Amino acid sequence: MNFHRQRPEEPEINLIPFIDVLLVILIFLMLSTTYSRFTELQVNLPTANADKLPERPGEIIVAVSGDGRYSVRGELVDGRSVEQLSAVLSAAAAGNRDAMVIVSADALAAHQSVMNVLDAARRAGLVRLTFAAQAGGTP
Repeated sequence: MNFHRQRPEEPEINLIPFIDVLLVILIFLMLSTTYSRFTELQVNLPTANADKLPERPGEIIVAVSGDGRYSVRGELVDGRSVEQLSAVLSAAAAGNRDAMVIVSADALAAHQSVMNVLDAARRAGLVRLTFAAQAGGTP
C-alpha cells in the first residue's frame, strides 16, 4: 500500500493564447478606428510681455487683418494673391535682402493668410522673418 499522497499538479497559466487574442483585438481596433481631423480650431494667439522695440529702417512690417487683407508698412495691398504681396515686399525691401519681415497677424486671421505672407517673403528673397505678438496678458 502506498500511503504517500500525491500532490496535485499546480495548474500552469499559458499566456501565449492570451497574447495572441490581444494582438488580434489590437489589430482589429487599429484597422476599424476612424481618425477624425479637426479642420478648424479656435486658437488664441500668444501674447508677449516684452517691450516694443523701436522701428528700424530695415524692418518691413506686414499686417494681416482678420478678413485676410494685407498691409505693408501701413499701406494697404491691393488684392490678396501671393504674387501681388511678393511684388510689394520686393519693392519695400528695395534690394536689401537683409531686411527683417515682421508678420503682425490678427488673432482671427486665417492660417492660410499668414502662410501667404511667408511664401511671398520667400519669393521676394527675404529670409529673415519674425512674428509680432501683442503686449500684455490679454488679447
